[in-house]
Amino acid sequence: MDRPLRVVFVCTQNKLRSPTAEAVFRDVPEWQVVSAGTDKRAETPLTRDLLEWADVAVCMQKQHRDWIRSKLKGALPDDRILILGIPDDYEFMDADLVLLLNKLVPSRLEKVKPKEDQA
Repeated sequence: MDRPLRVVFVCTQNKLRSPTAEAVFRDVPEWQVVSAGTDKRAETPLTRDLLEWADVAVCMQKQHRDWIRSKLKGALPDDRILILGIPDDYEFMDADLVLLLNKLVPSRLEKVKPKEDQA
């Protein structure tokens, strides 16, 4: 039985970029999306449990991938941590950010398949 691809969008504070991505892609039937931040004061802090739930982490910047590698090492394989290269220059639901996300995310996720669930 196929299940949706579990995607966690990651930025720093989980206030602007990753919540925008979550809102933009919330209704994609093939995906189950959430967002989180790497800062301890983030709206939803990124945890090991959240990464282990996810099939893929979509990071806004390289620093977010590096944080995952150092603080939550092994929670997701490196090939399941993607970097979009979107700087912290946008407000929540900024039209340019929405366009950029729609341009980058679907093509980056089209070949990613759900992980095999552990029995």
